Amino acid sequence: MSDFVVSHDQGVLTLQFNSPQTLNAMTPTMVEACTHELEEAVGRDDVRVVVITGSEGAFSAGAALVGENPIEHFDVTAMDRANRLIRAVLRLDKPVLAGVNGIAAGVGCSLAIACDLQIARESAVFLLAFGRIGLTCDGGTSATVAASVGRAKAMRMALLAEPMTAREAAKAGLISHVVPDGEYDDALAKLTYRLAQGAPLAFAATKKLINATSLAQVEQALERERSAQSALFSTHDAAEGMQAFAQKRRPVFEGR
Repeated sequence: MSDFVVSHDQGVLTLQFNSPQTLNAMTPTMVEACTHELEEAVGRDDVRVVVITGSEGAFSAGAALVGENPIEHFDVTAMDRANRLIRAVLRLDKPVLAGVNGIAAGVGCSLAIACDLQIARESAVFLLAFGRIGLTCDGGTSATVAASVGRAKAMRMALLAEPMTAREAAKAGLISHVVPDGEYDDALAKLTYRLAQGAPLAFAATKKLINATSLAQVEQALERERSAQSALFSTHDAAEGMQAFAQKRRPVFEGR
């Protein structure tokens, strides 16, 4: 079974994370595969809209933390992969729709928010969990979340790592659509069809204009996040946070 599934039908390119046993936590291979498809979609006449989603009740729980000491698998290349993925979403000349069918946490939340539109099940939650494991914002969230919900709510999500329900996220302006769970599949299909039938040149121009104004600092944010996160990867607190997550216990942070 592939952990990343690609399908194409009637102008719709669907990219699905498919590792339900880990709540679709993203491995480096999955991130690279998703990025590749987004970059290849630029200029493709047979792609009118891209849908990014997850399998079996989860969008993505974030980066895959594996092994007894997960920090061993993280360095600056992890940030470079995440940043390339977010840039691919923002730079694509088509609408990118996040189908959030469950939890979107960590870089999974970063990816969903970077998309142009989001349609979420009412039971979905959005979580910037970085602080729980001794890390900071990445995936451009220091820019995208603050631009969407304002400084106070962005600080609350990032510092306290409080989950935000889909209803709360829609009300705050973090996501564009929320629907009851039983209506999700139909609503996703209808919104996807509407985008696929839209004017592609106008969509491309509109996306570029709105992002240029609302996310004018996103490139600088990605670079700042890369620097800050890379420094944190070498700290005791990050190692402890990731190890505690793997061991399902509360971390003990020491500020070093």
